[in-house]
Amino acid sequence: MDRLIEFFQANLVLSLVFAGLTVALVFTEVARLFRGFKGISPAQLTDLINRESALVIDIRGQGEFDKGHIIGSRHLLPSQVDPEGKLLAKAKESPVVVVCAAGITASGVAGRLVKAGFKRVSILDGGIGAWQQAGLPLAKGKA
Repeated sequence: MDRLIEFFQANLVLSLVFAGLTVALVFTEVARLFRGFKGISPAQLTDLINRESALVIDIRGQGEFDKGHIIGSRHLLPSQVDPEGKLLAKAKESPVVVVCAAGITASGVAGRLVKAGFKRVSILDGGIGAWQQAGLPLAKGKA
């Protein structure tokens, strides 16, 4: 134990960086537990679509959506996602999956849906890129 204390004293900057990274990692994991939605894999999304007719919302730009999107997904820009709109109002109890390019932008939209009272919200981990890496099909053109 004395050697550990000596190490920390001799390497103060390294010790502070390590402590900061540890706190950031713990904070990130705790925040993930309480965000109200979960990340799912392409295989889990396929299962949700097939078994429960999940509503898939693609929030990428129109051009990206037209180049290739998950079959049956609906295109909405993040600014167009209205929890009270006719598309989403019917889906409050159904599974809703938000898809973006890499799985990052979808979190903000998913959080808004959870705050609006949606019970079963998910995001596609890795976004459409993960879907393509899994070798799953994409539809081209407008939905």
